[in-house]
Amino acid sequence: MISRYRFFATRFAASMLVSALALAPATQAGAVGDASSASSASGPTQADSDGPVYGPELQGFSYPAPVQQFDFTSQGEALHMAYLDVRPEHPNGRTAVLLHGKNFCAATWEGTIRRLSDAGYRVVAPDQIGFCKSTKPAHYQYSFQQLARNTHALLDSLGIERITLIGHSTGGMLAIRYALMYPAQTQQLVLVDPIGLEDWKAKGVPSLSVDEWYQRELKTTADGIRRYEQNTYYAGQWRADYEPWVQMLAGMYRGPGKQIVAWNSALLYDMIYTQPVVYELGNLKVPTLLMIGDKDTTAIGKDVSPPEVRAKIGHYPELAKLTQQAIPHARLIEFAELGHAPQMQDPQAFHKALLDGLAAVPADH
Repeated sequence: MISRYRFFATRFAASMLVSALALAPATQAGAVGDASSASSASGPTQADSDGPVYGPELQGFSYPAPVQQFDFTSQGEALHMAYLDVRPEHPNGRTAVLLHGKNFCAATWEGTIRRLSDAGYRVVAPDQIGFCKSTKPAHYQYSFQQLARNTHALLDSLGIERITLIGHSTGGMLAIRYALMYPAQTQQLVLVDPIGLEDWKAKGVPSLSVDEWYQRELKTTADGIRRYEQNTYYAGQWRADYEPWVQMLAGMYRGPGKQIVAWNSALLYDMIYTQPVVYELGNLKVPTLLMIGDKDTTAIGKDVSPPEVRAKIGHYPELAKLTQQAIPHARLIEFAELGHAPQMQDPQAFHKALLDGLAAVPADH
């Protein structure tokens, strides 16, 4: 009997061959959302099936800068991590590393990359293993420590020793873990609507098995992604410029690599649920800037939780203040009318606040 892992490895290899032969050329570029299941209980609508089709490593989807690959071995697997490395015309001596969220990619940082580069920052934005244009292994023990080590290895390969670390959503959880593991290399930490500021399982969110997550992820559609992001990320609002990022995600689930994409997503959701970082916030030793959209309501597993649990999770104005108190010398910036992705909802206000916050820490700190 073929093992689950061999099944996915076989399916993945086959899907790569099909995608190479059958994928349509790229028609759009771009960024979008994060952290509870973006699946829909019903099958794809006509609009879903008519949308773009991308490969399991986002083949066919264009990024805003040349995509490079970092090849390495981890857990006995040959892997590659896709990343953007954008060098400024007038360097200011600092490197910003951007960590994406669960339903985001390096490309979704497009506007932030441009603004930071214009301000003199070298910008490195990786796709973590299991996401977007990076390897989606048939088996991998995901942990935030492992992803932090992978990121540190990438930066070592580029000769980068000190970084300004900016993490959004699930990338915020990873950024916290990275700063705890590598404080000497972390010049400044910026957390943009990070998840993991509360322990969902301790608050009563039911546990889902990896198999249950996988079945949920197989039902992912553009309609489901769009509804989830509108309600959770954007405080009920929607704009046309969010749509390319919906299609970025949905396109992988329309493609021949749907199973391996869904499987890795399930493993990653399990990592997020089971590995809280909230208990270690007081151990952070680096200057930290919290940037929070007060209308954010993101919480893992909210949709499977009983009403009394849903009522007490995902309250970002409260979580922001508790987090500021927990992290030594943290500074908090709140955006009263914005949700989970302030860098996308109001780029001008967000980037002004970000650049001002980064300037508060000198380059030689």
